[in-house]
Amino acid sequence: MRLKGRSDAPPLFAIQKFSCTVDLGTLFAIPKRVPEVRIEGLEINIPPKGQGPDLTPDHDGANDADSGANSVIIEHMQIKRASLKLLPRDPQKHPLHFQIHDLKLQSAGPAVAMKYDAMLTNPKPPGEIHSLGTFGPWHSAEPGDTPLSGDYTFDHADLGVFNGIAGILRSTGRFEGQLDTITARGEAVVPDFRLKRSGQAVPLHTRFEVLVDGTNGNTTLKPVVATLGSTNFTTSGAVFKHEGDAHRTIQLEVNMPQGQMRDVLRLAVKGPAFMEGDLNLQTKLVIPPLSGKVKEKMQLDGTFDITHGHFLKSTIQDQIDNLSRKASGQPQNEEIDEVVSLMRGRFKLDDAVITISDLTFGVPGADLHLDGAYNLNSDDLDFKGALRLRAKISQTMTGWKHWLLKPVDPFFSKNGAGTYLKIKITGDSKHPKFGLDL
Repeated sequence: MRLKGRSDAPPLFAIQKFSCTVDLGTLFAIPKRVPEVRIEGLEINIPPKGQGPDLTPDHDGANDADSGANSVIIEHMQIKRASLKLLPRDPQKHPLHFQIHDLKLQSAGPAVAMKYDAMLTNPKPPGEIHSLGTFGPWHSAEPGDTPLSGDYTFDHADLGVFNGIAGILRSTGRFEGQLDTITARGEAVVPDFRLKRSGQAVPLHTRFEVLVDGTNGNTTLKPVVATLGSTNFTTSGAVFKHEGDAHRTIQLEVNMPQGQMRDVLRLAVKGPAFMEGDLNLQTKLVIPPLSGKVKEKMQLDGTFDITHGHFLKSTIQDQIDNLSRKASGQPQNEEIDEVVSLMRGRFKLDDAVITISDLTFGVPGADLHLDGAYNLNSDDLDFKGALRLRAKISQTMTGWKHWLLKPVDPFFSKNGAGTYLKIKITGDSKHPKFGLDL
């Protein structure tokens, strides 16, 4: 069955095999009833708005198809191997495609919604979807306006088919709207969510509301509430495609007011987390429709604030404790131990280069301020800044070194600090080089 005058367009309906059961004694009843219909290989193509069938009647009065005398009620329908495609306005674009391998429909009467029970396999990520709900009544003039609602369960979805992430997803929820515009609400759980580069699994749970435009596949995320380990955060934004783009653009805003560094580092780095603390993070994330690796095209712009920071590796924390002792003018005071640190700054990521500005790192007695960049591809560090100590430079030492440095105290005591040093950090992430910026 094709759209009137559109032999070039895909058929509105196509059926490979059809059979039905009819009680001959009811053929002349009004309305006519068909107890059961069986269909194999059903194809439905929903045209964009404004391109539906021409329902102008050929004569005065109501369309014969809508007259009560010709109405037919199909009580039960069993469909195997169904295909539903939502056609885009641009014929060069790929349609939104759903493969349904088992569908049962039950009529509740003329001109009302039918109940359905559907089983389908989601192509990407692969997984089984079971949905129960209502469909219809069919909107002849604009098929895309046909109502659709229901509850669903999406199980055993393997996220490993995507670049960079892995885990098995389970999602449940409810959706409602029309064939070409659906709003979905629900929750998704990935007990073993991980990034492939680090390999550490962290449980992820989300509660979401999304709006999907079936005519172009654009998706709008209403605030999505997520929990990563014990860290709560929200994200909102959209996944969309502009005219002429080959791929979709992702634009998100992430807000993590009370995150835990352990959770974030477990996901981001190999091996155990090296730091704990409270993380306040806000960032905009953009992945434009470019080819290449995600890290080369991802764009970030945001701020972070780490409080109550404590390094879990004893070698690092010992150095931080030693810095605090010297900065406080008490280099031998072992009671200055397990100090907590503060770190905050602004960051931008573009073309695989992280630019950090106003980076402040502080411990009792010392403050470090840095600006610079880190190249993800070449692993190059290039930072410059200043180190301010409360103590004078001679007070950071003991014994003969203390007396040797006393004459130079006035040269380093400036800008309101007991000791003020300009420093630089170069090298790479595995072998950083710290030195004076002369």
